[in-house]
Amino acid sequence: MAIQKIDVAYTAVATAENGRDGRVSSDDGQLDVVVNPPKALGGSGAGTNPEQLFAAGYSACFQGALGVVARQENADISGSTVTASVGIGKNEAGGFGLEVAITASIPNVDRATAQALVEKAHQVCPYSSATSGNIEVGLAVA
Repeated sequence: MAIQKIDVAYTAVATAENGRDGRVSSDDGQLDVVVNPPKALGGSGAGTNPEQLFAAGYSACFQGALGVVARQENADISGSTVTASVGIGKNEAGGFGLEVAITASIPNVDRATAQALVEKAHQVCPYSSATSGNIEVGLAVA
């Protein structure tokens, strides 16, 4: 797949020190967190981890995409939430890979409308575009 050229409106910058067992901070000081491997991966679990940070970013971005789609469709998504679950494990190549499950709760629309909105948001969300063809992303409506 060819890389799409975009008109960049904003660039986030973050720096990691000591990888999965250190610190991650943004250049503007808004993010400054200790990272440690989770207990499930043999770490202390004392800090956050890259998978939690990815889940936080993906869920926020997807919620934003859902808002864009809802405005286009005149749908009421007030009170909605989006949860991203990010799993990490060994892949077939002997390295590690990720999988994502997106679950949206949209209380003010029927289930069919909610599902259609989620599928359209998946086409709009930059995180979904970035992961397309790279990792499995499941979509569900709660």
